[in-house]
Amino acid sequence: MSWLLWTALGFALGSLPFSVWIGRLALRKDIRSYGDRNPGATNVLRAGGKLWFVAALLLDIAKGAAPVGAAYWLMGIRGMESVPIALAPVLGHAFSPFLGFKGGKAVATMGGIWIGLTLAYMPVVLMLLLIFWFYVVTVSGWAVILTALSGLAYLLINLPDQALIAVMIGCLLLSLYKQREDLAKPLRLRLPKGASKVA
Repeated sequence: MSWLLWTALGFALGSLPFSVWIGRLALRKDIRSYGDRNPGATNVLRAGGKLWFVAALLLDIAKGAAPVGAAYWLMGIRGMESVPIALAPVLGHAFSPFLGFKGGKAVATMGGIWIGLTLAYMPVVLMLLLIFWFYVVTVSGWAVILTALSGLAYLLINLPDQALIAVMIGCLLLSLYKQREDLAKPLRLRLPKGASKVA
């Protein structure tokens, strides 16, 4: 199977809106009426389904990891040909045909494609960075962007593979678009407990 077919398969799998379907079938709710109205796993949690949130999260991760991992490790598609394959599930989630090309922010699916590309290596790095930035800044969208930028810097220093760097840049660019509402808010640091703002 050529890289083009793997890219098409990845986009098709990525476009499956598991969170919306779980909300509709299991919770009898439209999760897009909750929180930020994003068709993602977080709004399954907001709709009241903790176990279903875990299911939706794992499915969103798996639909990124499965096609990318199969193409990369089983079929041996490496180098720049792996870049569109890796980005396809993320784009499918972000612009799902099932939702009128209005998909989610694809954070979980991005985690999935990094599992597919590097197994546990980059997902652990990115998770630690994401936790760090969520504790440092007040707006979640800024935390995602700073994580992507930090991940890009990490790759440039420690794992300067052109294809992986290209995938990270693609994730960063997509996140800049999908997180644009949060990025319109000022970037503010969290104050330590007990600290007060200086007038």
